[in-house]
Amino acid sequence: MTPTLVREHLSHVGSAPPRVNLCARARDWSEIQERMLVPLYETVHERLEVGPATRLLGLRCGSGLALLMAASRGAAVTGVESCPQRLALARERLLPDVPRAARARGATKLVEGTSADAVGTATPAYTLVTVFEPIGCLAGDSEGLGELLAAALPLAAHGAAVVLAGWGPPERCATSSVVRVATKLADPLRSAGSWRPARRDDLEEVAQRAGLKPDGSGRVACPFGYADLDSAVRGLLSTCLFDAAIAATDRKQVDKELTEALHPYRRQDGTVWMPNVFRYLIARVP
Repeated sequence: MTPTLVREHLSHVGSAPPRVNLCARARDWSEIQERMLVPLYETVHERLEVGPATRLLGLRCGSGLALLMAASRGAAVTGVESCPQRLALARERLLPDVPRAARARGATKLVEGTSADAVGTATPAYTLVTVFEPIGCLAGDSEGLGELLAAALPLAAHGAAVVLAGWGPPERCATSSVVRVATKLADPLRSAGSWRPARRDDLEEVAQRAGLKPDGSGRVACPFGYADLDSAVRGLLSTCLFDAAIAATDRKQVDKELTEALHPYRRQDGTVWMPNVFRYLIARVP
């Protein structure tokens, strides 16, 4: 599998710029971009020994790839996602032939909305809560995460693990230079989503505000690999990191600038390869 990018709070799919095809964007996320974080998912699942005894609550679960990987290890999984288009793809992945009436009774559940909408799914309580959407790329991209966790933690068991993810330092993330294109083009809207380098303690600060106790961390190489420039542009746009830029200019201008920014990472065979490092934090519910 080829590894991915991230983002959706500040410029969430539900508030995408006009004329954006949300179904096509969600499909690009599912088919191109989401798989980029597979090394992160695998590392966390292995470290926490995810298996039949695990009851996992995945917040901002996207189109469900991390949940699918956990379920394949025997875990009972519940995913929460506010984008209906992504959630529909998660249902195709995780519940392809299950009648709607039977979904609520199964070990796999998918909930549209926020963690508050997952109340009633936690019997018994969750032993693992994940937020695999990385923070530390855009200014303010951790906003809303505290509220998300606050609603979810009452559903978790005492001592349950909570996993948060973040971008690594810019010098270890080639994609950082490409994301800066969004900042430049969205100049009038910089305050809504300007690029900023990840800070060492981003994840710890979020955990502390949520009342969690840090219990370990790690770094994982997650290169972004694409078959060609078109796939790279579509994959990166599906993250919603460039929505402010599209709103400030137009899609053609963003496509042009993004394609130019990707040229240094294009290899002789036409593929695009950008090395990245992501960080994860494991914290515990007191």
